[in-house]
Order: sequence, then C-alpha cells, then structure tokens
Amino acid sequence: MRRFNVATDDEIRSGGTSDIYYLRTKKVLEAKGIDKLVVAEVTVGKLPEEWKWGVLCGLDEVLRLYDGLPVDIYALPEGTIFPTKDSRGFRLPQMAIVGRYSSFVSVETATVGLLCQASGVATSAARVKKAARGKHVFAFGIRRMHPALAPMLDRSAYIGGFDGVSGVAGAKLLGIKPAGTMPHPMILLFGDQRAAWKAFDEVVEKGVPRIALVDTLWDEKFESILAAETLGKSLRGVRLDTPGSRRGDFVEIVREVRWELDIRGYKNVKIYVSGGLDERSVSSLAEGPVDGFGVGTSVANAPTIDFSMDIVEMDGRPLTKRGKYAGRKQAWRCEKCYSWRVTPFSEKSSRCDLCGGEMRPMLERVMAKGKVVGKTRRPSAIRGYVLSQLDRYQLE
Repeated sequence: MRRFNVATDDEIRSGGTSDIYYLRTKKVLEAKGIDKLVVAEVTVGKLPEEWKWGVLCGLDEVLRLYDGLPVDIYALPEGTIFPTKDSRGFRLPQMAIVGRYSSFVSVETATVGLLCQASGVATSAARVKKAARGKHVFAFGIRRMHPALAPMLDRSAYIGGFDGVSGVAGAKLLGIKPAGTMPHPMILLFGDQRAAWKAFDEVVEKGVPRIALVDTLWDEKFESILAAETLGKSLRGVRLDTPGSRRGDFVEIVREVRWELDIRGYKNVKIYVSGGLDERSVSSLAEGPVDGFGVGTSVANAPTIDFSMDIVEMDGRPLTKRGKYAGRKQAWRCEKCYSWRVTPFSEKSSRCDLCGGEMRPMLERVMAKGKVVGKTRRPSAIRGYVLSQLDRYQLE
C-alpha cells in the first residue's frame, strides 16, 4: 500500500511518472520500426519573476535517472549561473542528450521536472544570499512543502549559497549538521521563557549554539535582554521570528535590540531574524545589525524554471520544430566578462567578442553510454562554485 502520494524510484525510472503521450509515442515508434539517433537539447525560453539569470541544479538526479540507458549526456556544470540567451540573442542550451529516442522518451517528463524545481529553488536561494550581503542565511522552508521533497529542497537551497539547512534528512544528504535551535511550542509548554532557555542549555548537546527564540510572549527587546541575563556567556545569539502583523518597522526593532544588548555588555550576542522573509526583505534588513537570516517559504516555494527538451538533430541532420534553432550546439562562456556565445557544436569560439577574453566550452560530457564520466563533486564544492560566480560577476 502506498502510504504517501509520491512515486517510487522504479516508477520514476520506468516511465510511471511520464506524460502518457510520450509512452504512446514509444509504442507507435516501436510498432512501426522507427528509431533514430537524435540530439535533444534542454533550454529555457524565459525565466520567472523577471530574473536575468538562473542556477542549474538537479543534474545529480538526472544522471541517476539515466543510469544504464544507452545515451551520452552533455551539460553545464551543476551550479553554473546562466542566462537564457547568448550575447547575440540565441537560446542557450543547458544540456544535450544524444541517443536513440526510444531509449529515453519515457523519462523525458522526469528529466525536465528534476531540473525545473531544483533550479528554481537554487536560483531563489542565490538571489537571497546575494541580497544578504555576506551574512549567514539558513533554509527553514521544508515545512511548507511535501516532506518527500525535503532533501531536494535543502540540497538546492544549499547549492544556491545558503549556509545551512534545518532539515535532518537534507543535512544528512549534504554531509553537514542541521541548523536550528528551538520553536515557539517549546517556550509555550514551559510557560516561562527563562525555564525553557535554561532547559535547552542543560539538555541539548554543547555543540549546538545557544540561540534563544525571543518573541514568544513579550516584546523582542525585553526577551532579548532576559535571555542574555539568563544564559550569560552561554548565549550565542537571539532569534526574532516576529510575525508580519506585529512587526511595524522591523529594521528599527532589530536596531533597538542591538542597542539594548550592547549597552549591557552583550556585544557578542548575535541577532538572527526569520519569519516570512524573501529577497526584498532580506536586502532591507541586511543594511541593519542583523547577523543571519532564516528563510523559508519564499525559497522552498520558489517559482520553477521552465526548462523544455527539444530534438534539434536527427541521424546527423539538423532538424527541429518551428520556433527553435536546429542543430547540435555548444555554449561558450567568457571567464573574464561572463558573456555567453552559442555556436554549432563543431565550431570554435576562442575569443570573446565583447572583451577579447578566452571563451570556455561549457557543455561537458557527464555521461557516456549510461555511465557517469568525470569526478562527482560534493554539494559543498558546487555551492562554492555558485558563490564564486556571485562574487565575481556583476549580476542583477
């Protein structure tokens, strides 16, 4: 019996999550003996929310989806920040699959699905991280989404640049410790903030930072002072999870808390904020004395990036549907100015037209005849790659 409304690994890999028209196509092609060698490219026509760039994420699951299938896959390195078009307006390929169409038609739906949501979350996370101006950001959003997706959501947010995740399964997947200390119910069950904070300090392992939740019963300022006086040197920070209906000027509230802690000698106590934050509010709060953010729904429920997969070459001949560009392609990036150029796959693009910098071919072979090639990168390395691009390039 299926306990939760999620597909099994076998269903995903066998076509059980496919749109039915792909399975009917396979049936017709097999009945008529038609099976051609194709190149299918994955591209994006338009990014959501007027974004000008996206972060490619979900490649790890795509490779597991195709494990053992007789295809070659070329893709941008996971974590690459990409536009939808090159400097001349040609649509940029993020991935290409080379093989007999019948060998992967049943997983075409799953292919784009694995990329669409993960890349949307990673892009939203990267934008929030950029808005935070170097301050810590933690993913608190798994409670807003189906629990089966929790590891994927946390991995995508982490790859997008977040510094930690609250989810136990997500943190295990990433090889890091989950972040987060206490919720409001713990304070309410004790009926007294001081008793709750003391109990936490006594019971929870010492490696977990003592960050007190300070907005459950009283004003944030007075609870922050009380937490500092109660835990003393043990207190690492305070967290304000103030609901929007009671915030007023949240920047001013944080500034007030900082002042009151400082004049009492608690300059070492950091201030973390959470609750309904998004890219815009994080940017505003980052200007004040906030040390870190817990961001949930706006990233976990990020808009998906609308990837599509289209045949562009058949038996070595350029061929595609109207509205798309035929022929297999390569995507080149200038490592000096971050401009892109799309060319036919067999052509070279050695110098950037804009700055004269050297162009790097970005579509790399990541699978050969169903087997992963090259080194598998850890999520921390992919995250570092994203952060390096955010720091290096002037992204809006």
